[in-house]
Amino acid sequence: MEFDAEGFGMRLKQHRIRNHLTQKALAELINTNTSSISHLENGTHSPSLNTLIKLCSVLEIGVDDLLADSLPNRDVFLDMDISKLLSNCTEFEKQVIRDVIIALKKSLKKGN
Repeated sequence: MEFDAEGFGMRLKQHRIRNHLTQKALAELINTNTSSISHLENGTHSPSLNTLIKLCSVLEIGVDDLLADSLPNRDVFLDMDISKLLSNCTEFEKQVIRDVIIALKKSLKKGN
C-alpha cells in the first residue's frame, strides 16, 4: 500500500480545525511556513518523518490518526472514527444518525 497524500491532507486539516488552529498558527507551532501546511493539506507534498512527529505532538494525536488511509487495515480506522464521533452523542442523536445511515445506504445501493 502506498502513502495516500490526499487522505493525509484531509485528516490533517480536520485535526487542525478541531484544534482551532489556522494554517499559520500550526506552521508556527511546528516551526515551518504556512505554505508547507497548505501543501500537506492539499495532498501535493508528503511530510517528513520529523514533520509528522511534530504534527502529531502539537495536535495531540497518534500517527495512525493521520495515516489511516495509507494503512492496510483502514476499515478498522474508519470504524474507530465512527465510534469516536458517536461516543458523545445522546441516545436520540444516535437513533437519528442510524436512520440517516440506513437511508443513505439504500440510496447508494440504488445508485449502483
